[in-house]
Amino acid sequence: MAIPIPNLNKLRKINFKNELLAGLTVSMTMIPESLSFAILAGLPPLTGLYAAFLMGLVTALLGGRPGMVSGGAGATIVVLMALISSHGIEYLLATVVLAGILQILAGLFRLGKFVRLIPQPVMYGFLNGLAIIIFMAQIQQFKIADEGVSTWMSGNPLLLMLGLSLLTILIVWLLPKFTKAIPSSLVAIIVVSLVVYFFNMDTQKVADIAPVSGAFPSFHVPMVPFSVDTLKIIFPYALVMAGVGLIESLLTLNIVDEISHSKGSANREAVAQGSANMVNGFFGGMGGCAMVAQTLVNLNAGGRTRISACVGALGILLIILIGAPVIEQIPMAALVGVMILVAVSTFQWVSFRIFRKMPRSDIFVGITVTLITVILHNLALAVLIGVIIAALVFAWDNAQRIRARKSIDAQGNKVYEIYGPLFFGSTTAFMEKFDWQGDPERIFIDFKDSRVMDMSAIEALKKLTDTYANLGKQVVLRHLSEDCTRLLAHARGFIEVNIEEDPHYQVMPGKV
Repeated sequence: MAIPIPNLNKLRKINFKNELLAGLTVSMTMIPESLSFAILAGLPPLTGLYAAFLMGLVTALLGGRPGMVSGGAGATIVVLMALISSHGIEYLLATVVLAGILQILAGLFRLGKFVRLIPQPVMYGFLNGLAIIIFMAQIQQFKIADEGVSTWMSGNPLLLMLGLSLLTILIVWLLPKFTKAIPSSLVAIIVVSLVVYFFNMDTQKVADIAPVSGAFPSFHVPMVPFSVDTLKIIFPYALVMAGVGLIESLLTLNIVDEISHSKGSANREAVAQGSANMVNGFFGGMGGCAMVAQTLVNLNAGGRTRISACVGALGILLIILIGAPVIEQIPMAALVGVMILVAVSTFQWVSFRIFRKMPRSDIFVGITVTLITVILHNLALAVLIGVIIAALVFAWDNAQRIRARKSIDAQGNKVYEIYGPLFFGSTTAFMEKFDWQGDPERIFIDFKDSRVMDMSAIEALKKLTDTYANLGKQVVLRHLSEDCTRLLAHARGFIEVNIEEDPHYQVMPGKV
């Protein structure tokens, strides 16, 4: 196999400094989140860091969207918490492997294209809900643990935390106005860390969450019985995890597409996510998916290629192996400030500007998705419910559009010209258009401005023709499109209709 030669023109256009610094910034912002989710799920802290390293590296190398960042995300680990508490970490690892296999299959069968069915109001609701979740997660950092009980900060610790967070926000906001040579979020983290160090300030640091030092992840086959009973236990969790991970990853891919004005490969990304999760399961990581917040941090810092995501993943590994003493001294206030601005940039403020111009149904869908995302922290469920509501609204609106114009031709035959799609939602209104008793012995139904869309439409035509046949009357269909004719041909034996061909009429072919 020939070794591919790098495109020198593309290499010259890459800003390697920005890619390197963006990757380092991503690794710093990913540490507290990965640790927090691992601890929340009752796992050893290193399982979260291993997930950040393994997910980030594999998806950076194999993924379908340069610039995207993956890691140990809360969206996927939350759905596995019940399994962890009941069966332990070994069953978790087996589930992550199986979820990876399912994601690979989804990519190979090209199911990634179905993310295109997600309407824009659902995207607005998803991003707004995610922004609120990111913001609320930062608010939780203003709590301190005292003998296993979390209490809100007060007095000087609270003022210090607020002041350092505000300093971080100001640096991130103001620095780009003077220079964009260095990512402002990285500068803010370094500056705030130095301020805390030199002024010996007593504030919460990364080390207060959990230690981050460890060894290189080692290969480990999950110690679970290889049996049908095990499959019955892990398969439902694996299916949900695979679905949640793919939805969040492909939505993130869409976001990056919009920002970068380019097109990523959804199916390739699905295979990459599955491969990364399989590696996680065999190397002690808790699994994950694309991370919207860290992806936005990467893009805002100038990361546009696979290099930044690789640097971010390798940065996590170096921190685990040798850099833990330094990283553990980063003030949480610096990371809080960075993530607050990420939340602000994630929120779709444009949705407020077009609020009055959107249909009420779209507004309802957007708000519903946001509320479900915030209340249940279940991004996949929120998106699924939003898509279902949007689809039902679409079906209802189209069902109202079916109309029939009636006339009598020169031979005394009744002609029904149908307007609007004939499908499951419009069949009832369609049937009400006909006057079975009063119509002459021969009627024509003209579909020039309509389409026979599905099995419900065929069933309606069958009922209609049978009713007229019982009255001794004949029904003839006119101007069916190619795909509609093909659909009726497939149903032959179930329904027999007379179709009149018109050699002078050309209908644009389409797909049902």
